[in-house]
Amino acid sequence: MLGAAALGAPALALSALPAEAYQGNMERALSALEAALASLQAATPNKRGHRERAMRLIGRAIGEVQAGIDFAYAHGGGGY
Repeated sequence: MLGAAALGAPALALSALPAEAYQGNMERALSALEAALASLQAATPNKRGHRERAMRLIGRAIGEVQAGIDFAYAHGGGGY
């Protein structure tokens, strides 16, 4: 009987990883960056290149935030 319980424990631990890895703050930050990018894309381009530079920087930030989320999911890192 103990053997069956011991075999089920690792599966239970693995199934809990996605919930533990949820990155609520990172997900909200990603959404905010995507909204900022959309606003900049909708803005008129008469900003002497500053709008375009901001869009590139936000694109890089989106990539970094997504990389952090992906890392947390891959390594079971929890937190919000």
